[in-house]
This record gives sequence, structure tokens and C-alpha cells, in this order.
Amino acid sequence: MTKHTCTLMHCDSMVRILLPPMRAEMVSRLVQKQGLSQSDAAKRLGVTRAAVSQYMSRKRGAGEVMISSEMDAIIDRWALAVVTGESDINLCDVCQCAKKKF
Repeated sequence: MTKHTCTLMHCDSMVRILLPPMRAEMVSRLVQKQGLSQSDAAKRLGVTRAAVSQYMSRKRGAGEVMISSEMDAIIDRWALAVVTGESDINLCDVCQCAKKKF
């Protein structure tokens, strides 16, 4: 297996397994810590309000993912970037942090 294939397989696993629970956590922080309404969070994320509601109730993003202190900080930065529109974080940052445990 080539290095590139391994990276693609990792990204595929990341998107299917780890990203949904992390996104649910980020959505929860947008609503609970940042004070956004579910409708406003949905608009900023480009998803429906129903999707945000499902993330909040863990109908989407259900899963056991251990959140390290480093991942906790990344999720906070991710939520802040959504609120402010000033992105100093991208999905690769989230993935690199998660890869340490995966």
C-alpha cells in the first residue's frame, strides 16, 4: 500500500467515524457556549435547522469519541471560527489532532 493510499484511507475513516461526533460537539458549543440559535448555527454551517437539532440531540454524530484536551481546544477554535467568520482552523487541523489518537 502506498503512503498516499494510507492517507486517503485515514481521511475516509476520519470523515465516517470521527468527524460526525466532533461536529456534534462543535454544534453543541455554538448553541450552548456561543449563544447562537439553532437557526443561526444552521445558516453559518450551511445545513438545515433540523440537522442542527439532530446534532444537538445526538441523533447525528452519536458515537464514543474520546476528546483530548488538545482536541477540546481545536473544537473551541472551530466553533469560534464559525461565529466570527475568521477562520484560523481548517478540517485538516481537526484531522491531524484526531489522527494522534486514531
